[in-house]
Amino acid sequence: MFFIVKKADKFSSARTGLIKTERGEIDTPVFMPVGSAGSVKGVGLEQLEKNIGARIILANTYHLFLRPGIETIRLAGGIHNFMGWHKPVLTDSGGYQVFSLAENRKLNEEGAVFRSHIDGSKHKFTPENVVDIQRQIGADIMMAFDECTPYPCDYNYARESMELTHRWLKRGWERFCQIGPLYGKRQFFFPIVQGGTYRDLRSRSAEFASGFSAPGIAIGGLSVGEPAEIMYEMVECVNDLLPFEKPRYLMGVGTPANILEAVARGVDMFDCVMPTRNGRNGNLFTLRGIINIKNLKWKNDFSPIDPDATTAIGVQYSRSYLRHLMNSGEILGAVIASIHNLGFYMWLLDEAAKKIEAGEFVRWKNSIVPQLEKKI
Repeated sequence: MFFIVKKADKFSSARTGLIKTERGEIDTPVFMPVGSAGSVKGVGLEQLEKNIGARIILANTYHLFLRPGIETIRLAGGIHNFMGWHKPVLTDSGGYQVFSLAENRKLNEEGAVFRSHIDGSKHKFTPENVVDIQRQIGADIMMAFDECTPYPCDYNYARESMELTHRWLKRGWERFCQIGPLYGKRQFFFPIVQGGTYRDLRSRSAEFASGFSAPGIAIGGLSVGEPAEIMYEMVECVNDLLPFEKPRYLMGVGTPANILEAVARGVDMFDCVMPTRNGRNGNLFTLRGIINIKNLKWKNDFSPIDPDATTAIGVQYSRSYLRHLMNSGEILGAVIASIHNLGFYMWLLDEAAKKIEAGEFVRWKNSIVPQLEKKI
């Protein structure tokens, strides 16, 4: 069995669970650090394991396809051997990246023709070859090729886009079932629910995605500019229809508060570039709120980055020292901030799991979310 629900909360849709892959088990709810090009920016593998406690990371089909190229990864024996990470890896299909190219791609029934953001070279993704590429990458969990609708978009566009995603899903699933893994480890395929910000479309898409015997289901096309309350509404709408026994993966979300609200609505898996991207820009997530470490107020603050000790690295350096590194352009500053933020996300979801197990999640979530959103 791929997924087991361990504990369901009585007062919300939150739950804890366990995903089983041949490269390791993953306790949920879980946050997956983003390593689009086979690297979590500024963070080494030892830090990912020891300081952050990552159980699975995300890599991206589009970025790896362009550089270093699938042939190199195949010759290395797959992404795990290539990067030296032997725990599970999930790959996004590259759909979001292709469709964010806007003027540099053309979409039709067959797939998407696009030009590389690196050198302008022309390429084509189809539902079938994206499965083939992810097979060669060696991802433990792979995503269907989909169109990520922008926000805002009108109803007809969202409907036509969703229907195209459904037709692509059927083709991708058929291809996945036709060919097996290359490196001796079982791989899993997730459909993606689309439908923009329209409840009826989201419901149709959730029902369609649930019709496949895939072991898990992703929710895409959110956190693309819509208000948080609309995102929560769409998540709730979808999760009311998705099979209880399958993990739900909310793609590209989000802030610590977003994540806890989504956990309350039944989401099990998350990824987002925010911890590392914000960290590189000097924004730190803490239990007491968000810190801009570059601000003058921290110049002579010699207290730990994280006085609540939610992350091990947060007690090793002072706020004053980290401010000095960031404002001096020292690479170490971005490294420390990235590790801290990723560690905080891990701590937050581990704490959420403890509260779910204890029957205290909703009360805890409601008390902590206002703190997490403050700027201090």
